[in-house]
Amino acid sequence: MAQVGPNLTETRLSGQTIIDQLIRNMELGRFEMAYSVLLPCIFDVYLHPEDHARLSGVFLLIAEDAKRALAARVAQLNTTPTILGIRRGSKAGKEYKIASRDWVIEFFPDSEGAIPLGDVEIHSELNETEQPGFRGMKTTLLGREPSTTLARPTGPRGQAVSRIDRVYAEIRYEDDSGPQLYLVTQNQVRVGRGGDDVQMDLALYANDEVSREHLVVRRDAATGQFFLTDKSTNGTWLDGRRLKKGVEERLPERGEIGVAEVLTLAFEVRR
Repeated sequence: MAQVGPNLTETRLSGQTIIDQLIRNMELGRFEMAYSVLLPCIFDVYLHPEDHARLSGVFLLIAEDAKRALAARVAQLNTTPTILGIRRGSKAGKEYKIASRDWVIEFFPDSEGAIPLGDVEIHSELNETEQPGFRGMKTTLLGREPSTTLARPTGPRGQAVSRIDRVYAEIRYEDDSGPQLYLVTQNQVRVGRGGDDVQMDLALYANDEVSREHLVVRRDAATGQFFLTDKSTNGTWLDGRRLKKGVEERLPERGEIGVAEVLTLAFEVRR
């Protein structure tokens, strides 16, 4: 059970405290799958109005520092056998990751009079799009039990969306970890099984018929047109036609990409 020190609320809330609580929330909100563990990456941070006013000028700096700390913690989780002090045991080997390209952290003043001065309340989600069956994690600083809850109503997440790269296309597929949706927010997406020394943008959980780097989807920034290149041993198909290895071909706005006759990626441009 959490222990709360004396006169905690008399201590001025610091950026380090907020970052520590973001990491705590991220770990408590993990969502386990067969081959990986998703961690929350969308955070709404609620502060007492006085704390919010005092820190409003440095929220961007706190958020940037917090992102570095969160990334470091994820890296640590992927190299150590414990989480929250509990040994992972038979679950060792699962990859800890986030469902978006980056964390989104927003700060709000408490309008309900529920947060004491010096405290912080954090609501999180696994992704910008609410996940079916997952209602989010709420944690507070002052020793109160974490709970699963809907985020507070804050209106449209306009500021958060503006800090996430524009979504150019989507890729839907089902691998050994279940149905997946990948949002294309960059001009190049490397796709494959990956490995310790081969990092993929879209890592597929499949057998070794899928190459570690199987294919590359490239977007031409000037025209918005997408292209596909096969880099595999066992082949890549586009709408049923096998591609020549190493030869870049134009992608239609909607198409099916076959990966080594193991799985299919449903590609679609977003407008």
